[in-house]
Amino acid sequence: MSTNTTRRRRTELAAFLRSRRGRVTPADVGMPPGSRRRTPGLRREEVAQLSGVGVTWYTWLEQGRPINASAQVLDAVARTLRLDAAEREHLYHLAEMPYVRDREQAATGVGPEVRGIIETLDPLPAVVYNARYDVLAHNRGYRNLFPSLSLAPASERNVLWQVFTRRQCCCPLRNRDEEQHSIVATFRGHYGRHVGEPAWESLITRLSSCNEVFRRLWESGDVAPPGNRLKTIQHASVGDIRLTSTSLSVGGVPETRIVVYTTNDEESRERLHRLRGIEDPLVGCLEHARPVSAVRARWEEWSAASGPLAAAG
Repeated sequence: MSTNTTRRRRTELAAFLRSRRGRVTPADVGMPPGSRRRTPGLRREEVAQLSGVGVTWYTWLEQGRPINASAQVLDAVARTLRLDAAEREHLYHLAEMPYVRDREQAATGVGPEVRGIIETLDPLPAVVYNARYDVLAHNRGYRNLFPSLSLAPASERNVLWQVFTRRQCCCPLRNRDEEQHSIVATFRGHYGRHVGEPAWESLITRLSSCNEVFRRLWESGDVAPPGNRLKTIQHASVGDIRLTSTSLSVGGVPETRIVVYTTNDEESRERLHRLRGIEDPLVGCLEHARPVSAVRARWEEWSAASGPLAAAG
């Protein structure tokens, strides 16, 4: 980062701290108001005392001087100044400190507004993923394209799980090797914010123990951002469908994105349209394909025999 950029960040950091300090009154933090205050907000020495840092150090921070701040100190200042999540993240960026979101905050569902968007996109296949690649919502077009995922129990409605645990011939991704590398690299890019979280570590451990390819890709350490991808989907009902997946972030729901699939050629458009008219599409490859109704009936039979806990996934 250039010297000019760093200096500009420091100036912005100083102004941001002063503005946040000015809105917190002594009464907000349980202190007497005093009779000789020139402003309604806290004094610098009061912020320093409440944050457990030196007065000189905090003064220099608010003056934009080139000093280093640890995550613990920034957290203490953020608590004293009553910063919300967005303000706390902004503080970290201005202080040039890597920001880690609150642990275990991966979304597990989406609201009716987001569901309404993906339903409106139909017949284009659309799905909502969180950072772990859990499927949070999907429309009819997506269900037709990837019936095995929508039929899976809740604990297995995860793209990585489906891609790495299904027999290779039945995987819907024609370019499976390329897609596996891309998915794992994108997953690792999100993992940095969630190291040590039980849900993430459990998924990695389960996949590593049951699939050698995943373990090798995970150990490679490759990282990639989410983005547009070219995919060829093999579907037993209609043949290959060539698509582009476009990833769109969902505002207000951290680390959640809508992925929309659009066709790349006339033949793929015709096949996707034909697939929509099939009431009971096939699941799996040509050799092992079975109608969706048969797979669902088998799952319901197993759930009934195993009890309510199994049915809940």
